[in-house]
Amino acid sequence: MKIEKLPSGSYRIRKMYKGQMYTVVFDEKPTQKEALQAISEKLDSVPPASTIPTTFQSACDEFFRIKGNVLSPSTKNGYMSIFRNLSDEFKSLRLSDIKQTDIQKEINDYSVSRSPKTTANANGFILSVMETFRPDAVFHITLPQKEKKEPYIPTSGEVKLILEKATGTKYYIPLLLACCGLRRSEILALELSDLSDDNILTINKAMVVGSDKQWHIKSTKTTNSSRKIIIPEFVADMIRAQGYIYKGSANQIYENLQKYQNELGIQNFKLHALRHYFATMMSQTMSEEDVMKMGGWSTPHVMKAVYRHSTIDRDKEKQKNAMNGLFKNLS
Repeated sequence: MKIEKLPSGSYRIRKMYKGQMYTVVFDEKPTQKEALQAISEKLDSVPPASTIPTTFQSACDEFFRIKGNVLSPSTKNGYMSIFRNLSDEFKSLRLSDIKQTDIQKEINDYSVSRSPKTTANANGFILSVMETFRPDAVFHITLPQKEKKEPYIPTSGEVKLILEKATGTKYYIPLLLACCGLRRSEILALELSDLSDDNILTINKAMVVGSDKQWHIKSTKTTNSSRKIIIPEFVADMIRAQGYIYKGSANQIYENLQKYQNELGIQNFKLHALRHYFATMMSQTMSEEDVMKMGGWSTPHVMKAVYRHSTIDRDKEKQKNAMNGLFKNLS
């Protein structure tokens, strides 16, 4: 089997199978054994000819059938929503005839009334379907530029006011746990048995809405999300005294958080912003790696934004003190 070196420095192997050319690209030159194994795995993923759908719509139906059990409920729900909103014209295209220009046009039209992030998700879905049934095809789609938006991080004063408002309500414990870095889905899935006698909270599941519009318990967002954290003793004691974490709808937590903010006259922010607050405060005394572990982050993207936010605040304080010192000498 011929191993070709590409101008980019990568290596490529190709094989014709049942009238289709299949390609595997490597970053480094593979051995003959590695090349054979890779192309065999590629061919094993090709559906039998009798099951290859004829249109993009039938491809989507088959995609959901064969991957329904491995997609998370939230991912499947999102994909099905995207599918419903694609144009009938695109859905009716023959799968074998779909070109890059067809996908680009559909994405252009889809983006008119939707955010760059939603559009990128739609593109990801379309390419996932195409890769499943036309693994030899490669598409390069231009997406709308995403707006760079820094995560809002509430101040300690704002968080304190919110917690004071929630004291004595069923929302107090969920808000405290959000301040400990937990996601809403993780809080909703917690049970009393997840709390140990030494105040260690085991986070290994999440509650999310599935494609059937019902709430389901599933594993955490990523393997990094599963973790054990020590929570403050007073929070643990309140949970034990109450006998449960939270009973109520997910929306009620956010609705009451917004109500507290409006009553206090402070900026509206989502429950997830308390997770950013947790990262900000922890980053002042702990390493990035330790904060990521406590919060269950798998990538440092959010952490980088948090550290940048903290650095800007520290720089502002330094500049303020320097300016005050300068003019103190002039007065």
